[in-house]
Formats: sequence, structure tokens, C-alpha cells
Amino acid sequence: MPVMKKDLHPDNYRLVVFEDLNNGWRLLTRSTAVSDEVTKWDDGNEYPLIKVHVSSASHPFFTGEEKILDIEGRVDKFRARAEAAKQATERRTNAAKKQARRKSAKAEAKEELA
Repeated sequence: MPVMKKDLHPDNYRLVVFEDLNNGWRLLTRSTAVSDEVTKWDDGNEYPLIKVHVSSASHPFFTGEEKILDIEGRVDKFRARAEAAKQATERRTNAAKKQARRKSAKAEAKEELA
């Protein structure tokens, strides 16, 4: 029979409120998570408050909704960088072509003088 390790699990569980910042959904459960904030629950008591960005109430996997969580505009920043890179590549390509044409024109001018 396996032997359980002693003092493996924490013993400081207490009631804590988890609040989803996307939709305001709240859950009162037991946790060891540390928090400096407190909130009043429906029963009138105050409990520590832990704020989370995504929970099962707002995550597309659990809600079945297709939505993009883009709090900081990451998708827009990526698209802007990709467009800027494309334009920079086009400028370098055009500059290289222009330089090649100039070089070719100089070579032709030298041949005509000779």
C-alpha cells in the first residue's frame, strides 16, 4: 500500500472570490491564493478578491462562442509590423533595381565612348 507524504498539501484554505474581468462573473470557492483586495459577497460577508482575465464563463472553449480576446491590440500590432516589413522589402527591391539600371547605363555609356 502506498504511503502518503506528510505536509504535502497546504492547510491554509479559506473562502475567496474569483472575479472574471471580461464579464463580471464571480465565484466563491476555497483557495490558498493571496490577495490584498476584498469584496462583499451576496451573503453580506467580505472575502478576499482575486481578479482573473479569463475564466470558464468567458473562455470561447467553454462558452462555445468564437471571439478574439485582444486586450492590448496584439493582432493589430502584428498586422502593422507585417505591412511595414512588406513595404520595406519593396523599397529595398526597388532601390536595388534602380541601382542596377544606373550601373547598366554607365556601362553602356562607357562602351559608346570607347
